[in-house]
Amino acid sequence: MNTDEPSTVFTQRTEPAPYRRWGDDIEPQSIEQMERACELPVAVRGALMPDAHLGYGLPIGGVLATRNAVIPFAVGVDIACRMKLTVLDLPPGDLVDRKDDLRRALESETRFGIGAKFRKRREHDVIDSDWSVTEVTKKLKDKAWAQLGTSGSGNHFVEFGTLVVEGPRLSSSSVHIEAGTHLALLSHSGSRGTGSTVADHYSRLAMERHPELPKELRHLAWLDLDSETGQEYWQAMELMGSYAAANHACIHRHIVERLGATAVLDIENHHNFAWKEVHDGESLVVHRKGATPAGAGVLGIIPGSMASSAYVVEGKGNEESLNSAAHGAGRRMSRRKAKQTLDWSDAQKLLRNRGVTLLSAGLDEVPMVYKDIEEVMAAQSDLVEPLARFDPKIVKMAPSGERPKD
Repeated sequence: MNTDEPSTVFTQRTEPAPYRRWGDDIEPQSIEQMERACELPVAVRGALMPDAHLGYGLPIGGVLATRNAVIPFAVGVDIACRMKLTVLDLPPGDLVDRKDDLRRALESETRFGIGAKFRKRREHDVIDSDWSVTEVTKKLKDKAWAQLGTSGSGNHFVEFGTLVVEGPRLSSSSVHIEAGTHLALLSHSGSRGTGSTVADHYSRLAMERHPELPKELRHLAWLDLDSETGQEYWQAMELMGSYAAANHACIHRHIVERLGATAVLDIENHHNFAWKEVHDGESLVVHRKGATPAGAGVLGIIPGSMASSAYVVEGKGNEESLNSAAHGAGRRMSRRKAKQTLDWSDAQKLLRNRGVTLLSAGLDEVPMVYKDIEEVMAAQSDLVEPLARFDPKIVKMAPSGERPKD
């Protein structure tokens, strides 16, 4: 293995790596971020999804393929942020008939917010994994276990709703459900404080190794994959992927057991991750920061907001997008602006009209801060095929001091 001295340093390219954009409703700053990312010497090509908005380094909704390099901030701070949908063997009428049971299940079997944990720790095989793959993860094992099965703040959620399969059926692995309306559980969260610490640590190391980067590219500092630090980050990222999946597994298992139900179908996918893939005959590292894998036949979940639909989709394997699609509706308003300009009365009126019961959330997550999911889906019709529609009915997110009124 080579030393940690970077084999590739920043020099001005004669022309940037190519990228393609989907959708028109994208702020200029996000486009500028994507264009800057394509100036990196390790960049090969990229794609910008229709839900794109401003991020650190790479825009959220940005996809970037690199050669023999991984960029921690192009993966994201919440490593392996993930979606999971479970179809239950309960009738959809239980959203009304057993509403109190469903509400209590969410309240008792989930925890939200920074530092959230369960008094009685959850159990999962991921805790028996080798957490000593890096010194960073070794020190984080106990914290990770304490937070296992919890969700963070921001746009993370757990919700019940109806899943409409228009047919003929929806299949995952060898399991399938028939066309019709089903009761389902949908969650969105990632690797919690553990993943954030990993991201911060290796992002700092990457920036230290590339002091030559101009200020506007500092958050796109990379680690060579043939370096010891690059290999450490990759192993830590993979572990965070397993940990994020375990968080969702615990959330869904405990809620389903609380209801005395059975899970009949599971679908899930990462975003905020890097994959080693072959494109144009070359092995590349594909970063999807807030982008959904959409290879041919690959299933994924693209949510809207607490008052709009989410879609189960099948990827079409469009190489121009590096086999990627949007990961949600995408924000149209910053959190600060939302808190300054919006109020709960308007949000609650919209939620009532959509038949949504909100248990908790921050004002910066109300539906008005998001783009129209239908427009986002229309803008990527060449990337994914919708197979089913999920409509949220009982929603829980992290409260932020200001709770919605009943």
